[in-house]
Amino acid sequence: MEDKDEVKKPKQKSAAICGYPVSIFFIVVNEFCERFSYYGMRAVLVLYFKYFLKWDDDFATTIYHTFVALCYLTPILGAIVADSWLGKFKTIVYLSIVYALGQVILAISAIHDITDANRDGTPDNITVHIALSMLGLILIALGTGGIKPCVAAFGGDQFLDHQEKQRSTFFSIFYLSINAGSLLSTVITPILRAQQCGIHTKQQCYSLAFGVPAALMVVALIVFIVGNRMYIKTPPQGNIMVKVCSCIGFAIKNRFRHRASEFPKRDHWMDWSEERFDKLLIAQVKMVLKVLFLYIPLPMFWALFDQQGSRWTLQATTMNGNFGFLTIQPDQMQTVNPILILILVPIMDSLIYPLISKCKLNFSPLKRMTVGMFFAALAFVAAGLIQLQIDQTLPQFPSNTEGQVKFINMINRTLDVRAGDNAFTLQPFTANDEYLTFDDSFLLDLGSNSNSTESLVDSNRTTSVIIQDGSIPRTIRFNDIKKKPEQGTNAIRFFNGFGSVLNVMSGDLTFGNITTNNMSLYVTLPQGLAEFSIKDTAGLEECVYKQELGFGSSFTLLIPPTFQFGQNCEQSIRSVMDIKPNTIHMAWQIPQYFLITVGEVVFSVTGLEFSYSQAPSNMKSVLQAGWLLTVAVGNIIVLIVAEAATLGDQWAEYILFASLLLLVCIIFAFMAHFYTYMDPAKIEAQFAQKEPEEKEKRKSVEMSRKDSVENRSKRRSSDSSSDEEEPKQTTF
Repeated sequence: MEDKDEVKKPKQKSAAICGYPVSIFFIVVNEFCERFSYYGMRAVLVLYFKYFLKWDDDFATTIYHTFVALCYLTPILGAIVADSWLGKFKTIVYLSIVYALGQVILAISAIHDITDANRDGTPDNITVHIALSMLGLILIALGTGGIKPCVAAFGGDQFLDHQEKQRSTFFSIFYLSINAGSLLSTVITPILRAQQCGIHTKQQCYSLAFGVPAALMVVALIVFIVGNRMYIKTPPQGNIMVKVCSCIGFAIKNRFRHRASEFPKRDHWMDWSEERFDKLLIAQVKMVLKVLFLYIPLPMFWALFDQQGSRWTLQATTMNGNFGFLTIQPDQMQTVNPILILILVPIMDSLIYPLISKCKLNFSPLKRMTVGMFFAALAFVAAGLIQLQIDQTLPQFPSNTEGQVKFINMINRTLDVRAGDNAFTLQPFTANDEYLTFDDSFLLDLGSNSNSTESLVDSNRTTSVIIQDGSIPRTIRFNDIKKKPEQGTNAIRFFNGFGSVLNVMSGDLTFGNITTNNMSLYVTLPQGLAEFSIKDTAGLEECVYKQELGFGSSFTLLIPPTFQFGQNCEQSIRSVMDIKPNTIHMAWQIPQYFLITVGEVVFSVTGLEFSYSQAPSNMKSVLQAGWLLTVAVGNIIVLIVAEAATLGDQWAEYILFASLLLLVCIIFAFMAHFYTYMDPAKIEAQFAQKEPEEKEKRKSVEMSRKDSVENRSKRRSSDSSSDEEEPKQTTF
């Protein structure tokens, strides 16, 4: 009866589809929805930090990786709860509720209207949004991290001993479901983010981008509960984590106590815990420690892998996402990874691995993982090479001791201009090609006895518009933007050289009423064909001007004094490029995504299966948590290296990470060479057979000790009685 209650099995053991237990399909669907929720939220998280909470790039990246690290630290808590208290099923259910609650709170935090009292589209109390965001992210980290070590192990528990092949395939299907959810979410949530929503003012809809993942998390929870009666539920087998830590701690302490040379050495340092713990537990701890030792180099892989959501996304914001038939946003480039995984996992399982096996090559799991690390390092070499090309196309903004200026000729005649040592000719309604950089004041000569000494503000970019003032030309200075437009948008402004006030609009966006010889404010517009409506103050006359915009450019559009409303009015408008659009195409990121995805497939899928196969029966969640802990440490490494390296160029940081992983790859290959694969079930069975014999020996030893104690007590009592009788005899 006790054995029957120990493992609850489904009522119909034969319920299977294609040899697989029906219960795993609920688990796979649950994982798909949960991963959609997690990766969908994470895809737009950096942009939410930067553009909604107004954090700078470095701080947004820091908080992003801190959150990811926390998501992979909490699996330890989930493993303890599952293995020692609630069991895997209840742990997944309860923490999924916490998870869903966190997603809902995060979605609420992204509603700008809740603190937008003046209805200007900007939250008035950003602290409230930050507090809600952090609370939501903490709950999400607790939920997603807590269930991570349980779901894969719970899926593995559904298979019986004779279904080893199906279990192996399940981990590939399980990983496919992860990446299918990731693929769809990273396509959909950036689209939702780009939508305009709001009660009083329309802003980018981060609340919708977070709200849909929250809904999917609720669906994941419901699907998982529906399969309740079909699951094989292994009950918790005691506080195994505490036992493991106590066993290790006692072994270390006992070894230290007996460090003197007169004490005989033991085969393994864990054998010093035999005085207190049984040999089966010690053997299981040895198996866990053997695998955990191999995990030491693994965080470096994740340090590179998780930068897809931070550094690589920021790299994409400086690239051209126009693919002709569709336009890709920077945060959508992450979809390349799950797309490639859906393609590569079946190819690896059905073609590459069987082909290697037929060639009789020993491509063991640890060798696969080594190859995966090598491919990830190559991916960052590719990213560094692309970054070098991008850096050559980026504008050179002034340093803290420099100022930059560009000149625009709004006079209807050619001008010869000399600015310091720079001499050039400006045609009517044109500008010089590049900004001029000065670190001190300079002499400006516009001809016609127009000379002046000019001083620029340090670290500023300015445009000096040359207009006719009576008989001589003079300049009007305007401040320019000092960085590339964000999110691949374009910064557009108008200069009105016309003789009256003009009103300019583009769709619902207005440049306002622009007075003569004045510059409008910048308006950001997306990539594509932009249409501008130019009207007089009465609104009776209109001129429509169109211009194709790329990604990340800035233009000053000139309305000259010769402008006239009517047919072909747009031909007189001139366009001056202040910042060039992104010219390096996002397609050049595909090779680095391909390399890191190949690395992920042969590293991560293999690692999941390896962790399960090498784990003792009652410590599978613990070892899964140890595997996920390497991801947390990897994200912490990103923070440490990024802060400590202080490299001025991004490409150099990419090469640094690649070099570190190559070094770690060599170390791991050396460690893997000396690793001996184990069969935990076989080892545990051997100790299970020895256990009755050990108990009998212990029992016989205890009985003999008891008999010897009793004999001694009898002898003592007889001796005492004889001593009492002797005096009596002498009296007679």
